[in-house]
Amino acid sequence: MTVEEPRQIDFAAFEPPSGDMCLIICDHLDWKENEGEHLLLLQEKINVYFSFIESGEIYEKLPKAIGRKIVIEVMGKFPLSEGARKFYRFAGKVIEDAGFSLVFKHSPT
Repeated sequence: MTVEEPRQIDFAAFEPPSGDMCLIICDHLDWKENEGEHLLLLQEKINVYFSFIESGEIYEKLPKAIGRKIVIEVMGKFPLSEGARKFYRFAGKVIEDAGFSLVFKHSPT
């Protein structure tokens, strides 16, 4: 599963040291190729994750997430473009205001 499959939750995992519940998005797309479409795909995927959390469905599907900090974590194969950095700042603020977190991790492998 990847950013190109917007209706799917790619992975969910507990982060051992913190106990946070991480919902992971796998983003293998290069920002140099059609940045606009890439941003739309990512926005749609993050919105699905956000709805999954906000609706409470996360607690039905993953009851161990109850009482834990929820983090949407994007694992990107390519470093962020300037446009992507702006997007993450904006989206991160919206998600943070709702009580959750959005993080990007560059993972080239």
